[in-house]
Amino acid sequence: MATLFLIPTPLGDLPVENWVIPAQRERIRHLTRFVVEAAKTARKHLKQLELDTPLQALVLDELNEHTPADALERLIAPLEAGHDVGLLSEAGCPAVADPGANLVRLAHARGHTVEPLVGPSSILLSLMASGSQGQRFAFHGYLPVGETERLAAIRALEKHSREADSAEIFIETPYRNPQLIDALLATLAPATQLTVACDLTLPTQTIVSRRAAEWPASAAEFKKRPAIFVLYAGADRR
Repeated sequence: MATLFLIPTPLGDLPVENWVIPAQRERIRHLTRFVVEAAKTARKHLKQLELDTPLQALVLDELNEHTPADALERLIAPLEAGHDVGLLSEAGCPAVADPGANLVRLAHARGHTVEPLVGPSSILLSLMASGSQGQRFAFHGYLPVGETERLAAIRALEKHSREADSAEIFIETPYRNPQLIDALLATLAPATQLTVACDLTLPTQTIVSRRAAEWPASAAEFKKRPAIFVLYAGADRR
């Protein structure tokens, strides 16, 4: 059976040696077919990998939030025909907070080999750097945009974190980061730990992890910067 390679992508504009281990790079040089979240950025990453096949000859099929479920049969067809396939995401690690998970699930069901390659995960990097609960954690994606719903979601996450002794991880559209931080600081208990990790792996990386009562007054520096949020109100935070 063919192999589905889960290929990491950088979290920013970085040289290829910063996001792909050389030995793994050799494992995927032969690939000619890819399933990607966005073809334009995927081509940029594939060019850096310097594959054996010229970039213009590669076959790229898109799998994203707009892809209908019945398209998976078409996307898995190359694997079924015996061709190895690479899966790339816009999220750093394929199939983590990423629609590529649907293709991975189907590949397993059809008996194909799935090979994940090591790469940067903003979710895990932010958890590692937060100093919060690394034994129990959950990623929740985006919080609601509406103010009432967003505040209710923050309270629910804090309650669950306190009761389950778990870290709660979520994201926001970068231009709304300051508003979310303001809402968090206005809602969280003083002892709850809040971590904001921006521009992970980049020279501009910024990680702030403080109890809510000790957070800096201004959140403006986080505007328009990709960020991960970690909330922890567990046992040792009370």
